[in-house]
Amino acid sequence: MTYHPCSAPAPGDGGSTDRASGPPDQGGVRGHTLGVAQGAALLVGAVLGPGVLVLPRLATASAGPASVVAWAGLLVLSVPVALTFAALGARFPGGGGVAAFTARAFGRRASAVAGWWFYFSVPAGVLAGALVGAEYVSTALESGPGGTWAVAVILLAASFGANHAGLRLSGRLQLVLTGLLAALLVVAVLAAAPHLRAANFTPFTPHGWSGVGHAAGVLFFAFVGWEAASHLSGEFGRPARDLPRATVLTLAVAGTLYLGLAVTTAGVLGGRAALSPVPLTELLERGLGPAAHPIAGVAAIFLSFGAVNTYIAGAARLGVTLAEAGALPRPLASWARTGRGLVLPAALTALTIVVTVVYSLGLDTLMRTTSACLAAVTAAGCAAATRFLTGRRRWTAVAATAFTLVVLASCGAYLVVPAIIGLLATVSRRTPSPPRHPHSATTRLTSQARP
Repeated sequence: MTYHPCSAPAPGDGGSTDRASGPPDQGGVRGHTLGVAQGAALLVGAVLGPGVLVLPRLATASAGPASVVAWAGLLVLSVPVALTFAALGARFPGGGGVAAFTARAFGRRASAVAGWWFYFSVPAGVLAGALVGAEYVSTALESGPGGTWAVAVILLAASFGANHAGLRLSGRLQLVLTGLLAALLVVAVLAAAPHLRAANFTPFTPHGWSGVGHAAGVLFFAFVGWEAASHLSGEFGRPARDLPRATVLTLAVAGTLYLGLAVTTAGVLGGRAALSPVPLTELLERGLGPAAHPIAGVAAIFLSFGAVNTYIAGAARLGVTLAEAGALPRPLASWARTGRGLVLPAALTALTIVVTVVYSLGLDTLMRTTSACLAAVTAAGCAAATRFLTGRRRWTAVAATAFTLVVLASCGAYLVVPAIIGLLATVSRRTPSPPRHPHSATTRLTSQARP
């Protein structure tokens, strides 16, 4: 789960949990100037997330071995998206993220819609992240579905409690967690590679080529976060030169890790790839034996806690910003401001848990719901870029917008979620409240927006 929400007050999965305050907080590098290598490390942290621990299974269930095509296709589609946000960051260093760009390009109402898309996708996203880590723990402990839900609820409670107490993970610790995830992926791929079998790739498209598009709808969960470039841009000494280079390096690293994982999952696990709730553990087991289970379980719970804690922190701050901007109806605005901004996200998360249990929803549904909303936010940012960029960069932004719309289309029926959220955001605007701080994110966003 790796995403920088639509406005400055929302974090991603890999860097600082406090991206709301802008560039000085990014990755714990206040007062420092980023070069290509350090900037790429932070961008990798924004893109990689613990969702990748379960996505190979969900993608394989949709497309079989052809899920590799979906992974590769999304990597190709990510190139213009990543370069577009790098270009935006270079032009508007520390520019405030997707909501700020959307406000500049299309006005405050469109910015509010983008804010709602992220804010109301958080409950499904954090529950999915908690369940990912919990499945690895329950598999290691052999505690079954009941154990999975118990661990997930404990993890969510701990994350809300930590945020209420004002405890935030530092940018450096987030980078350590991202490094741990990258190391796990590398070890898993290297351990499993000798066991690749060509026979496991046949039949290649057991669900037809439409399954590849269906797989792309859930895999987008692993490909958000590129707009982190617009948040980090203010930290680069020479953003126009170094930010695009860091972005290209990030594309190479993330692409290698994702494709390596996709190929080994399909080629080593075969039919089990669509059934195993812990595919990374099974890959690690090829090289580490039984020790893979506790190692993967411990790593997964730390990675999931980092992601969930970050998302909750960002949702709390984004909720306050939306309330001050008049983008939430008064009852929700009051809740969004209560208890460090945590009361409304906690209530929505609890409601999501109840709905998930009552209707027996799975990780696939939660991730597809979140992916549809985040794809809509990304599309809004790319569309805004077409209004600001010129020449070749503008055509890159046009391609990024078109490609993101293709991904949106692959979400199928789940597009109903961002459609309903967008409609509610449009009809729920009211008069903005005076900002608590004269230089708050709300002031910056509304001052940049068109009437």
